[in-house]
Amino acid sequence: MAPVAAQTMDVKSIKSVAESPALSSVPSAYAFNINPNDEADPNDPEFAIPIVDMSLLTSGSPDQRSKIIHDLVKICKEWGFFIAINHGVPESLMKGMIDACHGFFSLPDEEKEEFKSGNDVLEMFKYGTSYNLALDKVLLWRDFFKVRVHPEFYSLYKPACFSEVSMEFSKRTREVALEITRAISESLGLEPNYIHDAMNMDRGLQMLAANYYPPCPQPEHAIGIPHHTDHGLVTLLIQNEMNGLQVEHNGKWLTVNGPANGFFVNLADQMQILTNGKYKSVMHRATVNNKATRISIAIPHGPSVDTLIAPAPELLEKEGQAPKYIGMNYKEYIQLQQSGKNYMKSTFDHILA
Repeated sequence: MAPVAAQTMDVKSIKSVAESPALSSVPSAYAFNINPNDEADPNDPEFAIPIVDMSLLTSGSPDQRSKIIHDLVKICKEWGFFIAINHGVPESLMKGMIDACHGFFSLPDEEKEEFKSGNDVLEMFKYGTSYNLALDKVLLWRDFFKVRVHPEFYSLYKPACFSEVSMEFSKRTREVALEITRAISESLGLEPNYIHDAMNMDRGLQMLAANYYPPCPQPEHAIGIPHHTDHGLVTLLIQNEMNGLQVEHNGKWLTVNGPANGFFVNLADQMQILTNGKYKSVMHRATVNNKATRISIAIPHGPSVDTLIAPAPELLEKEGQAPKYIGMNYKEYIQLQQSGKNYMKSTFDHILA
């Protein structure tokens, strides 16, 4: 018998489930098994996560900048993921953003429900639990909200501090993301503004997405977010002091541990398409723990929603390659990725040339 989608149940926020005094094991609707044999040894040099010093891109010598750009080729091909340090966003602002998100998740459920919306992927804001209750076969151990912050800036109106902090944080993270896309353009042998201009990033979609993962009594039997890749070009992510992000590298899952003031940066699907598969959109997931609440904030940066994304003709010519992917409008791609027929599957399969 096929699993019943979670929409048939009255699903409470995971915060209220986790705070139930009677909770001693994972409720069956959330049951998900993680294979510990798939996890990487963080002490193995093969799994040393690349670190990119952003200050060398913005204010280093020409030699330092060109070394970083040279290093990015290997990082983007082999990992699709790195930690950005010395990026210029104050640690106090990063902490303030996490505190503001914590303030929202701490509101009574009925106040958070004011931000529930339909399933339009481009809603101004959206609050919910799990992933998509109309589709979920297994409930996820997370509550979340998403706010669209570019090209128009929207904000939650609760808690009171949220709007001011999120506006500044969104602006500063955008500067970092655009610097990264310039460096990636150069690493491909293209003009620094190639990706920005070809992807219409002046009108690009930028979201602020926060996840709340409360302690779980059996973390090996639940999942925060299962394996997936992101739509967009690059995603920046920060978290509170709890780890949980895992990236796939060489067939193993590696728990990412980084400095409190670093950004975790992952390449996303439209970057893989644009580079004709040369650079990879990294598979990643969020695990949970039994000690303390984890809050993460992801800031995906993408093209404008009406941009047609296809392998860059300049790269195809340079590499002497045929396109591996057919072109698709960015909004249509997001809708496809989040549709029922594509639930928890790779969207790339639908656009192979």
